[in-house]
Amino acid sequence: MYKLGIDLGGTNIAIGIVNDKNEMVFKLSKPTCLPDSAENIVGRIFYASKECLSKAGVSIEEISAIGVGCPGAIDSKEGVVLFSNNFDYRNVPLASMLSEKFGMKVLCENDANAAAFGEYLSQGGNSGDTLVAITIGTGIGGGVIIGGKLYSGNCFSGGELGHMVINFNGLPCNCGRRGCWEVYASATALIRQTKEAMQNDLQSKMWQICEGNLSNVTGVTPFEGLRQNDETAKKVIEQYADYIAIGIVDIINSFGPATICISGGISNEQDYILEPIKRHIELNKPINCKTNVEIAKLNNDAGIVGAANLDILH
Repeated sequence: MYKLGIDLGGTNIAIGIVNDKNEMVFKLSKPTCLPDSAENIVGRIFYASKECLSKAGVSIEEISAIGVGCPGAIDSKEGVVLFSNNFDYRNVPLASMLSEKFGMKVLCENDANAAAFGEYLSQGGNSGDTLVAITIGTGIGGGVIIGGKLYSGNCFSGGELGHMVINFNGLPCNCGRRGCWEVYASATALIRQTKEAMQNDLQSKMWQICEGNLSNVTGVTPFEGLRQNDETAKKVIEQYADYIAIGIVDIINSFGPATICISGGISNEQDYILEPIKRHIELNKPINCKTNVEIAKLNNDAGIVGAANLDILH
């Protein structure tokens, strides 16, 4: 038997089939196409899942569990999206809507919580140590494992680390506050910072990389510039790494975790992003800090594996 994991992001819907060893059998990704209604997103998830199963040669009868990770405050018991600012959804019964489509029970959890659980399982699933998983994408999600259990708080919004304020009266966030971590350290923020830097340096190699069009700038653009020894790109990455490190040091101060793992598209850059983050952490971390900061072992698959195994939690 297999399990189906769905990682619903603001940019892409990632779907994967996982075997009983938590190995990825097959996966695919489709654009989320926001803004859109919950009904249309549910339909997009369903048809993408059917395509994934078909291409893998797996029937729905061979699927023992289906889980979905979604950004925002999620009532995992009822499968309801209480609030998701990236989707602008409130009180959406996502699990039941998907269950009706699939003809079987679907479980729902915060996407970063699902990623944290996926990472926890990848480390054996029997550690009592505290683990914090950070998912950097359209926004920033956080998942916290304490004593082997997922922490979601009293109102299902515990671990919303992306909305820690790191700059009082800073840039506005979609959540309604100002200066939130994700406004400065998400992939969306990196793209904005890259465009601003390019406009201030018309000689930057990043203009060639994006073919002279700011619309072609992605989160990869400054890293490609970095690899070409572009000074402006280097400055963008250093500043961006500093923003990420500020939040990580706050997490270390709050939880003192054994491990902090970073997932999301930005984690594909491996040491190009991890090393500058570590340098900035070293300048600000607590003296006795023993927290290991690393790229998630499952990388972008963490959310899929965690979502596929939500039946273990619920």
